[in-house]
Amino acid sequence: MDQPRPKHVVIIPDGNRRWGEQHGISREEAYRIGIEKIADVAKWCREEGVPILTMWGFSTENFQRDPEEIRKLFGLFQRNLIEAVRRKEEKDRYGVRVRFLGRTSLFPSEVQGLFQEVERLTAGKGDYQLNLLLAYGGRAEIVDAVKAVLKEGKEITEESISSHLYTAGIPDPDLVIRTSGEQRLSGLLPWQSAYSELYFSQKLWPDFTRDDFMAALKFYENTGRRFGK
Repeated sequence: MDQPRPKHVVIIPDGNRRWGEQHGISREEAYRIGIEKIADVAKWCREEGVPILTMWGFSTENFQRDPEEIRKLFGLFQRNLIEAVRRKEEKDRYGVRVRFLGRTSLFPSEVQGLFQEVERLTAGKGDYQLNLLLAYGGRAEIVDAVKAVLKEGKEITEESISSHLYTAGIPDPDLVIRTSGEQRLSGLLPWQSAYSELYFSQKLWPDFTRDDFMAALKFYENTGRRFGK
């Protein structure tokens, strides 16, 4: 019997830089195209009844990249966030709540302010949710959660750690999709993805289409999930 649609899909949108090299365009332009595709996937999720989409946008390890590349990427984040604030009425119409998860304090203060503004503007929208993992690392998340539990003087248990993760209150992902042909999670949600189904697409992220997304959903629906039982 087929599984129902996943309630929470996570995507590692890998391959932007390689795609840019293949097409002879700058990394900044390739990243811009990759960021814009997030809106397409959010639309596909809504059309297919997937209420929660999480995208990995920038990892803690990405801070080791060339400073100029990071500066340009931050600029893209900032421009897209400003546009998101300006288009508040459209977001209201589509009913999407946006959250930014990770060590977001590592971003420039003006970008942090935009994170907060977008979250404020979309806070009351509960039907569909888009989570963006920024300055995110799976090990860092677990370390931060354990520190928070200890700071409160609580016992270390699975429940106490789960309640202090960046994703606290968000269901664990049912399906994780990674593009570009790489078959690893690279630290993505190691605690939450313990029983997630994993789908690896050969497409580089900017080439990922709705048909590719539907193939991932079909893969999930044909998988028997037993959660160790």
